[in-house]
Amino acid sequence: MLEPLSYEFMRHALIAGVLIGILCPIIGSYLVVQRMALLGDVIAHAVLPGLAIANFLGIEILFGAFVSGIGSTFLINWIRTQSRVNIDSAMALTFSSFFATGVTLLALLQSRLDLEELLFGDILSVTLTDIWRIAAIALVALILVRLCYKELLFYTFDRQGAEAVGLPVNLLQFGLMSLITLTIIAGMKTVGVVLVISLLVGPAISAYLLVKELHWMMAVGAVLGVLASTIGMYVSYYLDLPSGPAIALTVFGFFLIALLFSPTQGILTRPSRPQRRSH
Repeated sequence: MLEPLSYEFMRHALIAGVLIGILCPIIGSYLVVQRMALLGDVIAHAVLPGLAIANFLGIEILFGAFVSGIGSTFLINWIRTQSRVNIDSAMALTFSSFFATGVTLLALLQSRLDLEELLFGDILSVTLTDIWRIAAIALVALILVRLCYKELLFYTFDRQGAEAVGLPVNLLQFGLMSLITLTIIAGMKTVGVVLVISLLVGPAISAYLLVKELHWMMAVGAVLGVLASTIGMYVSYYLDLPSGPAIALTVFGFFLIALLFSPTQGILTRPSRPQRRSH
């Protein structure tokens, strides 16, 4: 168990995995309870144009990724409010359009960014600077969630009610979209924009099957996220597998266990409904 810790790259990877494992499920819980998990996938792919443009202009690529990710959410909301198009259709169109634009810009601008690394990450190349960046994003995001927990809870479960009592629902929506985008940016270096969705949604839906209240869902999801990141890294080390997919498969394994054995909702363990007597 201690052998991998003798390597600096493994220590860095494990620390980064733990930080992402805590952050992603906490933010992802809002997506799950709002039944908007696909939005995370949309934003994850929508950051690519911003990355390409920022790299070409020589500015901070994370800033470009944030602007592009937030822009995709505004486009989805604009399509939804200005037409009869359903939100899932708007998300699917935005997903493909932004991703295609990103890939095209990476080629046209002859970007030095590695598309494969952006998509699937390389947690073993995480540096101490990357860890501090992830930690800063995680700290800011978790502080904002703590400060605005009640307001976000109200908005999440009853948007019309929140608007009726005077809560700034548009600001809350923008804040939540910003937190989701920041979380995806934090996970880009570790598991990539594609597999970060696994950590954003997987532990959260596993926790959703195990507990009922949102704050417990966040806590259990964070524990599962940390375990998945750690176990995935050890599996990757000893079996010589890609780290990102190993973490994603571990997340899926936890979900299957919750799906089958959840005390109240597990397929194999939930209380059987009494059969109606035929008359």
